[in-house]
Amino acid sequence: MGHIGGMNARADTPDPDADQSAEAFHRIAEATAQGFPEAFRRMAASVLLRVEDWPPEDMLREMGITDRYDLTGLYDGIPMTEKSFADPAPWPDTVWLFREPILAEWEDRGDVTLPDLIAHVTVHEFAHHFGWSDDDIATIDRWWE
Repeated sequence: MGHIGGMNARADTPDPDADQSAEAFHRIAEATAQGFPEAFRRMAASVLLRVEDWPPEDMLREMGITDRYDLTGLYDGIPMTEKSFADPAPWPDTVWLFREPILAEWEDRGDVTLPDLIAHVTVHEFAHHFGWSDDDIATIDRWWE
């Protein structure tokens, strides 16, 4: 990784030397999930974590998103609050992180480290796995302020 935390000496300047690789994203996301409290870590253990450069076109189309920069992450699965052990899942629950949109947000914001932004998106998507809505998440995570 480049400079610690992915920022230059100026706190509002993204560090161009920060490790921006898919592998770095995956490491940070895995470390974030491993840092969940035990009960949440157990619930997250079976979720597949994927890092891709861009969201797939069919995913964007299905969600009605026209600008691929608008999707930084996605939880694809059945939330824990809706799961039935009698109904087998047709595919594994998956948290997707989209590298290029996250990098663009990081560069646009300039006030957050890349690892912190990756961790934020990871937590947000896993929160959907736990059954939280965007409104639920917003009550405890005022990220945009």
